[in-house]
Amino acid sequence: MSVRKLLIGALAAVLLAGGATAGNAAYPERPITMIVAYSPGGGTDVLARTIAGFMEKYIGTSIVVVNKPGAGGEVGFTALAHAKPDGYTIGFVNLPPLLTIPISRKAKYSLDDFAPIANLVDDPGAFNVHPSSEFKTLKQLVEHAKKNPNSVTVGTSGIGGDDHLSMLFFAKAAGVKLTHVPFPGGAPNRKALLGRHITVGGFNISEAIQYAKNGQVVSLGQMGEKRWPSAGDVPTFKEQGFDIVMGSQRGLAAPKGVPDDILKKIAAAVEKAVNDPEFQEKAKKTYLPLRYMPPQDYSAFLKQMNAKVQKLWDTDPWIKK
Repeated sequence: MSVRKLLIGALAAVLLAGGATAGNAAYPERPITMIVAYSPGGGTDVLARTIAGFMEKYIGTSIVVVNKPGAGGEVGFTALAHAKPDGYTIGFVNLPPLLTIPISRKAKYSLDDFAPIANLVDDPGAFNVHPSSEFKTLKQLVEHAKKNPNSVTVGTSGIGGDDHLSMLFFAKAAGVKLTHVPFPGGAPNRKALLGRHITVGGFNISEAIQYAKNGQVVSLGQMGEKRWPSAGDVPTFKEQGFDIVMGSQRGLAAPKGVPDDILKKIAAAVEKAVNDPEFQEKAKKTYLPLRYMPPQDYSAFLKQMNAKVQKLWDTDPWIKK
């Protein structure tokens, strides 16, 4: 081969490599879609729309939040798992539904279909009633439920969610029979409670406290290890004699297969957004219990929780009810 051909080949290789680098460096070149697997107005939706505005500042493009509710989160999780892994589709994944759905039934995704980006929130569950309710404590609720099996209706954001599991664990711990009323998200669940169509609204304390401050709901108990400071007047379930700790972790993920350099750019933008003082202040005002975990820690946490949920499913028949 002549020297001239060698030089041409080498130049072509350099140009191709430079083009690939420039292409990656140009990311993002268009808006990013952020999928939320629940209805507008719920805790995850509020978090998504809050963080999206700050991520835009650090990643350099607009982020469009798209709600895909249904089947307890399965519709949105599946859409995210099957999206093109090019960095232009990310979404929120909620625990425990992300894990319980493929464990409890045949689903079109698994945990391995996602590339974890970061966890943002760890939100304790809560039992909430209408202000006109006759129940002022969990003890009163239990006494009524024991005398009137299945008369207490408990709304949740769907089968397999943290509020559904907490309802099952509470029923088991208290020795009562409750009637489950699943909804396609937090907003319709709250609406049903405000309309007095259900006895108890099982939804996270961050959502409950906003309505409690306006006198629209009363929280009978929160399911954290200790009281969340923003809801310091609400006793924990443990304080009331029920050893139940349950909550919802909400984090961001991408479809598996997104190039590492792009994934790192997204993760960096998320970290900067979470640490932005203005975001921290907004999170406080919108009652978001923040718990940031970077990609590696979040990935390990997801695997640990998945093993825990699988063991629970395999060994405790109550969870299957």
